[in-house]
Amino acid sequence: MEFKNWILDRLFGVVLEEESGEEAQAEDSVKQEDVLGSAKQPVQEEEPEQEAPRRRDSLGLSLDHPFIRLYELWAEEVRDAPLPHLRLDHWEDTPDGVLEQELAGLRKAFTLVAADRLEKISEWRQKKDMADKQRALLEKLKAAKEEKGQLTEEEEALLSGKGGITQEILEVLPLEMDALPLVYITRDQLAAWLIVFPPVGAGKELEKSMLEKVLGESSVSFGVDAELLENLSGKEDRYFHLFQIAKGQPVLHGKDGYIEEFFERTVKQKFAENEHGKVDYFNLNLVQNVEKGEVICRSVPPVEGVSGRTVQNKEISCRTGKAVQLPKGQNTEISEDGTELLAVKSGRVEFSGRGFQVKSVLEISGNVDFSTGNINFVGDVHIHGDVSSGFRVHTIGDITIDGVVEAAEIEAGGNLIVAKGISGDSRAVIRAHHDIYAMYMENCSVHSNGNIQTDCIVNCDVYCDGEIQVRSGRGTIVGGRVRAARGVSSKIVGSRSESITTISLGGQPCADYERESLLQSLDALEKEMEKVEKQPESPARTKRMAKIRLDLSVGRMKLGRFDKELKKIQEQLEEQGGSKLKCDVAYPGMILNIGEETMHLTKETSMVHARMFNGEIILM
Repeated sequence: MEFKNWILDRLFGVVLEEESGEEAQAEDSVKQEDVLGSAKQPVQEEEPEQEAPRRRDSLGLSLDHPFIRLYELWAEEVRDAPLPHLRLDHWEDTPDGVLEQELAGLRKAFTLVAADRLEKISEWRQKKDMADKQRALLEKLKAAKEEKGQLTEEEEALLSGKGGITQEILEVLPLEMDALPLVYITRDQLAAWLIVFPPVGAGKELEKSMLEKVLGESSVSFGVDAELLENLSGKEDRYFHLFQIAKGQPVLHGKDGYIEEFFERTVKQKFAENEHGKVDYFNLNLVQNVEKGEVICRSVPPVEGVSGRTVQNKEISCRTGKAVQLPKGQNTEISEDGTELLAVKSGRVEFSGRGFQVKSVLEISGNVDFSTGNINFVGDVHIHGDVSSGFRVHTIGDITIDGVVEAAEIEAGGNLIVAKGISGDSRAVIRAHHDIYAMYMENCSVHSNGNIQTDCIVNCDVYCDGEIQVRSGRGTIVGGRVRAARGVSSKIVGSRSESITTISLGGQPCADYERESLLQSLDALEKEMEKVEKQPESPARTKRMAKIRLDLSVGRMKLGRFDKELKKIQEQLEEQGGSKLKCDVAYPGMILNIGEETMHLTKETSMVHARMFNGEIILM
């Protein structure tokens, strides 16, 4: 009996009353062996285990509950009666409040039906007991009359039926209660649960027609489990077992559309750490760059809702999702299909409070320092202050700097204007893909694919694919090395102290510089390949060799393109009369290179016009 209670408690949270005698012990032993499917084990003394908590989805019924009492009466008559099953299967994840409400509703429905059937059984048993007692009394009176020959007047009255013992009392009809299906519909009307009470006495067993009738009376017509309806009457566990007979269609409410943003509305400082945990304070990532035609944000359309349907075939209306509008601002446009916000031009993305906008000019009100970090922008940049040492400004547009450039790195995709000059401390690297304009250039490396105009160049390493003009202000080129494809024009070259000042004309200096860098890279790759080839075979070696071969192939293609371009440019320069050096005064210490020819100036010379003529450098 203890094992039976253990099973029942875990099945639906109840236990049965204790049975007595060897019969109960034998029954428990057989059922335990059947359920566990294991051989008998030696008895060991163990500490009593704590009782497992009742499952959330099972009904908790007391021992004297009408349902349990009704099951016990049925189990007394049916051999190997299946155990009850009172769980809302597949409802384990239902919220506690909802689950408790449904269990309470089920418990109430079971109680009413079970109590009614118990009451009818009890009334019938009372009538039958009374009839049995009256018959026994009449039989006793008949036997006494035959033995004695006479009875008392009262006994004669009883025997003759005049003393209250009527034929109606004696003739009790057999108990006849058909199987009774009960349907319970949940509060949301999305599930219908079925339980069948067994027949009593001469009552009819469960039939499909009984199920169809009760479903019709409950108006359950949608989502009915046809297989269960067809086969339930033949199942062994058809009684005292809770089944889900019908399942509705839950409503799916629509979801509102939303904006998928690829740029932040509020840009915050982001400090990146290196592998040693040190913070890079130069890169604050305060600028959000966008290319022309790039997607700034995308609208995700709303999801349409799907109406639900109850088990009584009633529609459950759904809520419709709402669409959202793209936050369009200045220099943005909406795509043809209306789903994307695009940048009309390259620049910086900002959120104005109502929409995204693109600004083609990045304004830096002060200096480029730790307050701004490095600048990396796809439009134009206007810096109203200085560019401090150690910082970088990169842009594909023009750069205008109102202050001074210190030992920094500047790269402009267009023109570069430095109002107060460059003081590079031999560490500044200045690059522009077009022209460079600066008040002065001191101790820096300068690369320009266009022209350069400045007041003076002092101890600089200059590469210019156009013409260098140093005519305004002091107009002086002193020290360092200046390379220009189309010529140099200056007031003064060199100094009275005979500082070594090298002027190189012709070719394409920037491309030459890149070509030389490329040659060095190719040489390093070839040396690395030689080392890798000597290593033993391995997947890592194979992968590395493939990478080196690819890099070598790309580098050699680029080198061939450089050589073709350089040859073409050289031909163009020769047609234009070649590169020239013009200056008012050239001091000793100036070295002039034109092509492969070199001239060392040994005396102060005025009104210099130097060029190549018949393979020689001449001063005109």
